[in-house]
Amino acid sequence: MRNFRHWTAALLMLASPAVAEDPGPVVVELYTSQGCSSCPPADAYFLELARQEGIVALAMHVDYWDYIGWKDSFADPDYTARQKSYAAAQGKQMVYTPQMIVDGTYDVAGTKPDAVATAIAKHRAEPNPVALKLRREGGSLHITATPRGAVPGRMDVTLLRYQPKATVAIKSGENAGRTLSYANIVTSMEALGTWTGETPLRLTQPIKGDSPVTVLIQQSGHGPITAAAKLE
Repeated sequence: MRNFRHWTAALLMLASPAVAEDPGPVVVELYTSQGCSSCPPADAYFLELARQEGIVALAMHVDYWDYIGWKDSFADPDYTARQKSYAAAQGKQMVYTPQMIVDGTYDVAGTKPDAVATAIAKHRAEPNPVALKLRREGGSLHITATPRGAVPGRMDVTLLRYQPKATVAIKSGENAGRTLSYANIVTSMEALGTWTGETPLRLTQPIKGDSPVTVLIQQSGHGPITAAAKLE
């Protein structure tokens, strides 16, 4: 009950009105693993975050805990590599789970919802320097991005697909015997190229299936996220 009240208090902070006009969504990446005994509380909190307006929640399941007795069914070495690239960009030597990264800049333990809420509120008050719009038409995704002002230079454009919900019965490892629920599980991540922001960006990308789509525009080198949008 104490943990539930703790998460509820954090979510109330997230519901506060944005200070800046139309700042764009805040991206929260969760690095987690089905084989990590410390992760279930963060996964449960992430279920609540994924329901919040104005948040792009993306769960990246890493593979470096697979050796301890349970192979994560959602893990991908590309997500591990992304987490390690964040660590390198921030001058850190280690990665860990559960970790949340807010808008590509703020690193906080996923078991600290108050700190996550504070980071989200801070970034929510700062307008993204790029306006990003997505439109899905038949088998194509149309991507339009326009600078709102000065941009930080070269930016990476990344397309992600995700599974909104899943429940997994863990049969071995640190979480053996538990049935755990997950939200917004990233199932693919594709680099679409780079953009300098000197002129508006217009891309058309073939896309299959009806799973949700997210596009991130991020300062190259795993720097701050300058824009994000999703279609569910």
